[in-house]
Amino acid sequence: MSNPRFVYIETYGCSANQNNSEIMKGLLVQAGLQLTNNPKIADIIILNTCIVKEPTEKKIERRILELQKLKKKIIIAGCMPDVRAKELSNKNLFLLSNHQIKNIVKLIRKITESSYKEKEFLLENKEVKLCAPKIPLIKQIGITQLSEGCLGSCNYCLTRFAKGKLFSYQEEDIIKNIQNDISSGCKEIWLTSQDNASYGLDRDKAKLPELLRKILELKGNFKIRLGMMNPNNVLPILDDLIEIYKDERVYKFLHIPIQSGSNKILGEMNRFYNREDFLKIISKFKKELPNLTILTDMIVAYPGETEKDFQDTLNLIKEIKPEFLNTSKFWPMKGAKAAALVQVPKELAKKRAQELIELHKEISKELNKKEIGKEFKVLINSHHGFSYEARTDNYKLVKIYSREILKGFVKVKIVDQEGYSLVGKII
Repeated sequence: MSNPRFVYIETYGCSANQNNSEIMKGLLVQAGLQLTNNPKIADIIILNTCIVKEPTEKKIERRILELQKLKKKIIIAGCMPDVRAKELSNKNLFLLSNHQIKNIVKLIRKITESSYKEKEFLLENKEVKLCAPKIPLIKQIGITQLSEGCLGSCNYCLTRFAKGKLFSYQEEDIIKNIQNDISSGCKEIWLTSQDNASYGLDRDKAKLPELLRKILELKGNFKIRLGMMNPNNVLPILDDLIEIYKDERVYKFLHIPIQSGSNKILGEMNRFYNREDFLKIISKFKKELPNLTILTDMIVAYPGETEKDFQDTLNLIKEIKPEFLNTSKFWPMKGAKAAALVQVPKELAKKRAQELIELHKEISKELNKKEIGKEFKVLINSHHGFSYEARTDNYKLVKIYSREILKGFVKVKIVDQEGYSLVGKII
């Protein structure tokens, strides 16, 4: 293969995956390669993959077949190579483990020299994804990963096999990465991992509160968005977290997955907490921070879910009224323990998922209606033409339509709602 010039990258999955693509782009450009948004003119195509749900995996498989028609060199990066290497091998694809992201330039060189060896780029490696060159997807947003992997053993999950056991990054490297982002103009700092609340537990101590306090010592006009945290790891640091959330630079936004409202199902999922633990966390947060925005995740139709179990889920959502809800039907992912269990019939699973979605739509509409007429200072973080997107202090999405150029923090009055978003007018 002659020396490649253009590289196309397509990304699936979580914010950590998004950050991994930003890092790969930065390293590729540093090495003299050019990025393109057109796979047809690319010499190398990179798919940064996700295996959290079967529909996403199937979508990526179809995309691989589609792109192979272009007769290009295709690199499969992200989670799929770590759990699907056998299926992906011998398909004229080049595999890059989630633990080898920073070796992307080396991989392309090996492909160019016809010296690629699959095993070399599938080795598990404690790779620190910090302080590397990167090209942000959104200039205003700086993503910092706190760790790789998790301490969970959920029976439905494959991501834990791809990401491995928890490996927390060094505090000083995290701080340096965030400082670099602030210095480059980022106003919104995303802290992400498979479970932020587990940070430091691989070193026998929950260190998230200590880390957050040090981040908040940094100078600059920025906001912090703390990503997903599992309830069992939030509980021991709950009071510390609530105090930290009171800082004006921390978005009043809590992403805490429950997955089911039924204690029986939570036990069968092997989730390490119960419904009461979850409600205790929400109650204490809401008492101290009444304007808190909650995002939670639910899996409906997990094997063995009865009508009573599903009603427990509906009742929990009615009780906590989350602003955002990720609803998923259970998917029997090949290789996950729960895939071998007797499944809930597909039509019933579909019906339950739709019922939960419709319930949440009504809750969202009710919550957003209460915001109309209120005034907020919001942070602009992206725009498309004259349509801007901004976030309130509690991370609600506000759409602003303006012919003026808007940057940084602006003041708006909420005049309407649009789906799950608010509509604001500059004042």
